[in-house]
Order: sequence, then C-alpha cells, then structure tokens
Amino acid sequence: MARELITYTLDEVADILKLTKRTLYTYIKKGQLRAVKFGKYWRVTQEELESFLTRGVPRQTRREA
Repeated sequence: MARELITYTLDEVADILKLTKRTLYTYIKKGQLRAVKFGKYWRVTQEELESFLTRGVPRQTRREA
C-alpha cells in the first residue's frame, strides 16, 4: 500500500513555524531546510518539516559579519 505524500507550501510552513518566507528561503539556500521547487512554488514534505523541527537550526543564522 502506497504511503500518502503530504506537502506544504512555504506560506503554510511560515504560518506553522511563525517565520517569514524570507527566513525560509535562507534556510533552503543554506541547506538547513530541504524543499523542492515545482514551477514557481516551493514545497516542503511533512517528513522534512518534522525532521527540521527535531534537529533545529544552528544559532548563528543571522548575517555573519
């Protein structure tokens, strides 16, 4: 039996995590959040979102001087 693949848009992820989309783009660019781009829209799987929440992000995510 095939497992259902649940995905979220960046708007949905931003609402869930209470972050801005800009912050999510930064996490994606740095490889801290895995996402896939379909056309012009980014998608994050539920599995990746749960993994992201479990491992967190390094403290030094602000602009490094």
